[in-house]
Amino acid sequence: MTSPDEPVAWLSDQERAAWMAILAMTMTLPSALDAQLKRDAGINTFEYHILAALSESPTRSLQMSQLAVFAQGSLSRLSHAVGRLERSGWVRRQPSAHDGRHTEALLTPAGWDKIQQIAPGHVREVRRLLIDLLSPTQLADLGATSRLVVGTTAPESAHLLDTGLPPGI
Repeated sequence: MTSPDEPVAWLSDQERAAWMAILAMTMTLPSALDAQLKRDAGINTFEYHILAALSESPTRSLQMSQLAVFAQGSLSRLSHAVGRLERSGWVRRQPSAHDGRHTEALLTPAGWDKIQQIAPGHVREVRRLLIDLLSPTQLADLGATSRLVVGTTAPESAHLLDTGLPPGI
C-alpha cells in the first residue's frame, strides 16, 4: 500500500486511453449481457451464473459457499438470488449430502431445462459482443490479462479460473 505522502504516478496519455477503454468495457459489457438475459429469459447475469455453475457440476449441486465464489457474489446476495430461482422452481436448497451442517443448492429438472433453453442465446450474445470481435491471439491476451487482474482483486476467483469448479465437486 502506498502512503498519502508518496508522489502520484499519474497516467500517461497512452495509459489513460487504455484505462478509459477498459473502464468502458467493464461497465457496458455486463449491462449488455444482463439486458439480453432479462429480455430473453427474465433473469439477470448473476442468476444465470448460478444456473450455469450448477449445470456444470457433476451432481448438479454445490455448497452455497462454493457457489458464491463461482458466481462472484457474497453469501447474502447468493441467498437472495437462490430464493428467486427457488420460487421459479429451477433450484432448491437441501442439506449437504457430505456434511449436513452445510446447505447445497441443487438444480432441479426444470432448472436444467431452463439453462438448456437460455444458454444458446447467451452464448450467441457473448460471441457477438466480445469473442467474435477478437483474433485468437487477442482473446488469449485478454484472458491472460484478465486472470492477472483477478489475481490481485479476487485471488479465490483467480484460483477458480485456473482450476475450474471448486475442489471436491
